[in-house]
Amino acid sequence: MRRYEIKRTEDNGKKYYYIWDSENYEIVLLPTKYLKHKTQSNRSPNTVRTTGLALCYYMEYISGKGIELLKECKLPYEEQYKHFVDFMFWIKEGQHLKQNRKHLTGNGTCNAYLRNVFRFFLYLTDCGYAPPLKVLSYNQITVHNAVGVKRVLRQNSFHGYMRPKERDVRAAAEDEIIQILKACNNCRDQLLFLLLAETGFRIGELLGIKYTKDIDYEQQTISIQFREDNENEARAKNAEYRKAKISDDTFEFMLHYMSVYRELLRDQSFLFIVLTGETAGSPMTMESVYAMHKRIEKKTGIKITPHMLRRYFAVTRWDAGWPLELIGQALGHRHLDTTVKYLGVLDQRLMDASKEFYAKHSANYGIDKLL
Repeated sequence: MRRYEIKRTEDNGKKYYYIWDSENYEIVLLPTKYLKHKTQSNRSPNTVRTTGLALCYYMEYISGKGIELLKECKLPYEEQYKHFVDFMFWIKEGQHLKQNRKHLTGNGTCNAYLRNVFRFFLYLTDCGYAPPLKVLSYNQITVHNAVGVKRVLRQNSFHGYMRPKERDVRAAAEDEIIQILKACNNCRDQLLFLLLAETGFRIGELLGIKYTKDIDYEQQTISIQFREDNENEARAKNAEYRKAKISDDTFEFMLHYMSVYRELLRDQSFLFIVLTGETAGSPMTMESVYAMHKRIEKKTGIKITPHMLRRYFAVTRWDAGWPLELIGQALGHRHLDTTVKYLGVLDQRLMDASKEFYAKHSANYGIDKLL
């Protein structure tokens, strides 16, 4: 049994995570305060839970090293640097997990855990609980550009992150989506796939849709509304609002689904619900969506994730001539760099455009006369 565990409680209808020390039978105060801060900042329950797990693993790590929390803040720079790098390798080797594993933890996961720990220490510093970590100090240089505009360049002194493996998430193909739709056992699952492909919404956003409030039946649009009290913990990321228009065919299919399951939907405001079993009529959860994806993958041999359908949305809109900014807005991206990464076709388009340009203009250089 692990010494530190993440648990959940409820206060005035709001759910909070806390970290429990099973050896001393007490709540670990500072990490728990940080998790409460994250919850009150409207971070999604999944994000808060992931942060809590990272802190549990870190507390387990320093406990094994015989180091009290905050004592690492006083270590010299080199020792502090080594301390956090060793924590990453501790995660890499899988020592944070109970069961034995055949494979090492991915570099990206190790980096993510360490970043969560660093954010925790930055919070402690901001609140006055601890001095700043030396490994997170910034080198700051002020420079002026050619027209005299002042610019401040900052460089984090910690460069110990592991080299992450590039994410190779492709866009779903249209013929794959068609096969998946045919393999679905019911029209609810079919509607879920259709809306993921047509709206570009995240799965958590789609599961949070209420057919009583978020659908404009005249305009055939679906809205994403931020709510922190959804029964299934579905959340709009970044507490944002967006709207998407769906096709006439998909809109008619949605009405068909609502008609087929009207008895279950009658006492529920969520669009996507559980159809069978003891929980029939309750809001569908992300876990049940991923389980459904696994069943269909086993049935068809085709792997399609909600993320692949978001990429399908992005690529098809780009091919249709949508501006980059519009695609980013539809996807709910804060930065266009994220949208560019979704569009893995950009590099190839750059190559094609370059070939076309050189075919037309290479002769302008007169290179053939230099040979």
